Amino acid sequence: MQKASSNLIKDLKKQKREKSSLLFLDNFKIIKDAIGQGLKPLLMLVADEIDWQIDCPVYKAERFQIEQLADSTTPQNVLCVLEYTQHIVEKPKSNFLVLDGLQDPGNVGTLIRTAKACGFDSVFLVDSVKPTNPKLVRSTVGTLFTSKVYSMTKKQFIDFAKKENLQLLVADMNGENIFEYSSNSTIGVVLGNEGQGVSKELREICTKTIKIPMKEGVESLNVAVSGAIIMYQMAKDNF
Repeated sequence: MQKASSNLIKDLKKQKREKSSLLFLDNFKIIKDAIGQGLKPLLMLVADEIDWQIDCPVYKAERFQIEQLADSTTPQNVLCVLEYTQHIVEKPKSNFLVLDGLQDPGNVGTLIRTAKACGFDSVFLVDSVKPTNPKLVRSTVGTLFTSKVYSMTKKQFIDFAKKENLQLLVADMNGENIFEYSSNSTIGVVLGNEGQGVSKELREICTKTIKIPMKEGVESLNVAVSGAIIMYQMAKDNF
């Protein structure tokens, strides 16, 4: 096994800064999930010997070198660089999630993970944090690679929604009680950021409005909590 040179580490640091399509994963399970779903590993750094066949160059590295490139504070003794390629956008075949302007990677990652648990296999990130954000990747715990996640501009999504005649649902305090709502159609749940909510442009193409009933004195819930309540309620008959 070849030893990782200081020049290699320096070059990887540069690539990490400049190439947003690259993932730097430092967890064995997440690496295996990513490769299992077809992501291409470019190289791997390991601090210890591994009993694992992988189709890319593997370099012996010091622990501190891995820490310099890792995104977590306590990386495992591995770092794998992979190329992330977005899925070709296609019309969802089941209920789906639309995130409008969400920038918190923890919330977005949690919502992708929850969507997968509820059978919402497609997630549209509309003017939102990129799917390669390290915190987002960790928050999905591997479900990023088993879901169809699309990063799009608002115009791109609106044009796609109109072309495919997507049925969209938005949460608002003046809507129908989510616990009394039912539908046999494939529908997308649209969530906006906590500061601004769903944008005017996306509200205008939504076909249904629902609400989560709450006691007085509470204006809203965290977006990841709201999304979880709505998606689980919509999926309850499918478990």
